[in-house]
Amino acid sequence: MKFILGRKLNMSQIYDEKGAATPVTLIAAKDNVVTQLRTKEKDGYEAVQVGEGSRNARKINKAQKGHFGEMGNFTALAEFRTDASAKGKSDKSPLNVGDKVAVSQFKAGDEVMISAISKGKGFQGVVKRHGFGGGPRSHGQKHSEREPGSIGGGLRTRVPVGTRMAGRMGGDRVTVKNLKIAHIDAEEGIVYITGAIPGKRGTLVEIVG
Repeated sequence: MKFILGRKLNMSQIYDEKGAATPVTLIAAKDNVVTQLRTKEKDGYEAVQVGEGSRNARKINKAQKGHFGEMGNFTALAEFRTDASAKGKSDKSPLNVGDKVAVSQFKAGDEVMISAISKGKGFQGVVKRHGFGGGPRSHGQKHSEREPGSIGGGLRTRVPVGTRMAGRMGGDRVTVKNLKIAHIDAEEGIVYITGAIPGKRGTLVEIVG
């Protein structure tokens, strides 16, 4: 099992030998260190905890300092499951606490799964949030072009549970599967992923292969 944490940079495109352009997303994946190993005997499951980035030591509390030790002051932590519930089979990691996780473990053509927090879009109506068609655009319609329409009917005295309505949109954890690595820049620690991935520039991204 391969995994690493990174930060979304931007989108670009690369060209193959035939001149065809492929849209890619650049992810800066470096400064990853194994901070803890979860075991079934102690924690009830098996996983590898990875720290990413570096921040001012004054912003690290005592509990974090005790946990990180001399390994660094990490910006973010994430766990990658390595037990049977993660992939359907046990996949024990040979890593130890303090080991570095590098992008060199991946190669072009690898199929990966990406998880990140999507962009927050604020409070949105039903047309943008759920894809409603809105009201008719004919004569006599004043303010119904983007209205939700009826939210009940018949003899109901309440709005049914689960009715799609306006509300906050985005800011959700999104996982995209079956993406491929187009290129690896091991020297700069940048991964080129085909297609788009969730989040804005600077969003923490989990890459699992």
